[in-house]
Amino acid sequence: MKRRSFVNQSVVGIALATGLASWSPTGAAAPAPTPARKGRLRQSVCRWCFGSWPLERLCSVASELGLGSVELLAPDEWAVASKHGLTCAVASPMASNPIHKGWNRAENHEAMLRELDERLALCVSAGVPKQIVFSGNRSGLSDAEGLRVCAAGLREAVKLAEKHGSSLVMELLNSKVDHGDYQCDRTAWGADLVQAVGSDRFSLLYDIYHMQIMEGDVIRTIRTHHQAVGHYHTAGNPGRNEIDDTQELNYKAICEAIVETGFKGFLGQEFIPRRDPLQSLTEAVAICDV
Repeated sequence: MKRRSFVNQSVVGIALATGLASWSPTGAAAPAPTPARKGRLRQSVCRWCFGSWPLERLCSVASELGLGSVELLAPDEWAVASKHGLTCAVASPMASNPIHKGWNRAENHEAMLRELDERLALCVSAGVPKQIVFSGNRSGLSDAEGLRVCAAGLREAVKLAEKHGSSLVMELLNSKVDHGDYQCDRTAWGADLVQAVGSDRFSLLYDIYHMQIMEGDVIRTIRTHHQAVGHYHTAGNPGRNEIDDTQELNYKAICEAIVETGFKGFLGQEFIPRRDPLQSLTEAVAICDV
């Protein structure tokens, strides 16, 4: 059998077996039933990980898999998700707040607050519940001072979130492999920041992959700090790829622990597929459907 025919037939078989009968190698679509899900944990998928697919296709697949969101979309992409009955659980980063330049520098606050006011107005009008924010890199700043400055700026930011009826999440990222010198790289530091800000409009985006690299002990950490967490991300470690048995994290157990905390937000699939993206995403959704 030629490689192209084999791949096409294999993927179609996967699609049919998992309820994705509307997908075909040629892109043709027909109505298909949504797979039955336990629904105890709402799931999303991050746009950037599936950049080889048109957004329309990703939204169509997400809808058929029973997901509720395609996230990290820019404002001009939100309508595509909405057309497929999806929300964007977390809006894409703002231009004034890239990962390395964030709330830990007072000189950044004015520009970020100005853009945040505009962005949150758009979020609310489109039904996008959360905006992602970043601490920025240390660049010699102590963790205590970085926390103080972040908290000062974010107290002003949550006033805007309150005004618009939206929320903010700061992502926990590893500074060991992917984001050297990033300050919000430990769960305890992030939880202290949440406490210092003191608003239910601000919480953490707990990225399981990143925190496995930085500190491990994922389930115990989630149980200890779950009240500070407003969103979760997945990916396999090492490699940031599929969350199957080729990597070290037990995602079924992790997701059970998340559900047991009473979490009502979204868990976003943020792995980079090495294999067929449709198969990998289908399997990831099933793994986390606990």
